[in-house]
Amino acid sequence: MKETPFPDEVPEEADRPSIDPPEGSEAIRPEPGNLFESSPISLPVLNELKGENILNAGQFTFEQVTELCKLAAALEKLEIWPYHPLDGKIAVTAFFEASTRTRTSFESAILRLDGKVISIADGSTTGQAKGESLADIGEMFNAYADCVIMRHTKTTAPEEILQNLRIPLINAGNGSGEHPTQALADWFALLKWNPELASPRKPGAGKMNLGILGTPGSMRAVKSFLLMALLFQDHIGKVTVISEMADPFGEEVIQSLTDANIDYEVSNDVREHLPGLDVIYMNSIAFLGDSYKNMDSRFKLNAESPIKESAVILHPLARLDELDTSLDKTPHNLYFSQAHGAVFIRQALLMAVLDRLKALPNLIDLEINTTS
Repeated sequence: MKETPFPDEVPEEADRPSIDPPEGSEAIRPEPGNLFESSPISLPVLNELKGENILNAGQFTFEQVTELCKLAAALEKLEIWPYHPLDGKIAVTAFFEASTRTRTSFESAILRLDGKVISIADGSTTGQAKGESLADIGEMFNAYADCVIMRHTKTTAPEEILQNLRIPLINAGNGSGEHPTQALADWFALLKWNPELASPRKPGAGKMNLGILGTPGSMRAVKSFLLMALLFQDHIGKVTVISEMADPFGEEVIQSLTDANIDYEVSNDVREHLPGLDVIYMNSIAFLGDSYKNMDSRFKLNAESPIKESAVILHPLARLDELDTSLDKTPHNLYFSQAHGAVFIRQALLMAVLDRLKALPNLIDLEINTTS
């Protein structure tokens, strides 16, 4: 790691690329400082992730998610690059399935932390195209990098590569399985929007109603969002899943909802439920086997939809016509902030997994709790 002296001054926010909404837009860009300034960031909690494989949303604790989000908010607020947190670290971004936001946001996160990237943007350029097993590819990656960030069309891909992989694996989407770092980005956006979610619910405080337009059983981003929502069960009044399928969950998700004692229902009527929802999470694409299926055209939102005035919309993107652009400049739009924040939550995760939290400077005027 470079022995670079800490600069006397932290770069101003004005030096950062702008993530503000365009002029005239009322889209929400929550102030990140509201999340981390009220309580110290707990490094011992984040250190629990050192060297861990990140495979599913359910592996996190409430404290790990909230501390990652607080650190991400700090990284969004201030520049970290002068401290070279990932100097000397190499990550392989192995994308055997198409990606825009996930791959580029991970690579942006790594490069802005002064790490290096070996990028595989197309699985057809790897030995897998010639029949090489993921187990053998994993063995090779051990010698090439310090962690692997992988997306694959096969739901079983993580367990296959982990047969031989001994460096940390971060699952960036596995078939119809999960997308845990997308769930972190989702909840990072929600915690900035409502920082009270990062603490135990106060007696008498209201609960929010979550609406999910999609199919958790076959939409990995939706599934991971819902499974991570279980960590915030005290803040959730009800989950309503709006889907064309009679059973959109699958056994794993239903059992998790039951264990968390969360009230839920399934409906195929969007307009009936919209006025009562505080958060609307939607997606359009389900991965089934080796092909994609788009959500039914009945499940569309636009500026004329009967959405609660204070409600926010999340969408992992890419979108089709289910999320009309007429909503982009409205206060319901939290989805652009959600996408922009993905870089910072992935930076926080990488620093924790790769044991580089020690690079966090004291000069950035953040309260950091190193003992509890």
